[in-house]
Amino acid sequence: MSGKKGMKKYPAGIREEVVSRIRAGESQRALSQEYGISRWAIHCWLKESVLPKTRGRKPAKTLAEYKYENKRLKMENELLRDFL
Repeated sequence: MSGKKGMKKYPAGIREEVVSRIRAGESQRALSQEYGISRWAIHCWLKESVLPKTRGRKPAKTLAEYKYENKRLKMENELLRDFL
């Protein structure tokens, strides 16, 4: 969320430190006062860290899976040709 117009941008190191300290059991209010960061910003950081930032790749298919899919698609094509 930081970086938008009117918002302060905090270094990634501070963000990670604050988030890890909250997960360790410290209160958002205390850390907000200590670092001079709004509680809303900290709240947003906590929500961001839960969601993955990049999409994961699908696991690679094996050669046997490709052969099976190819065989199935060829059969479907034959059936459709015969139907039309």
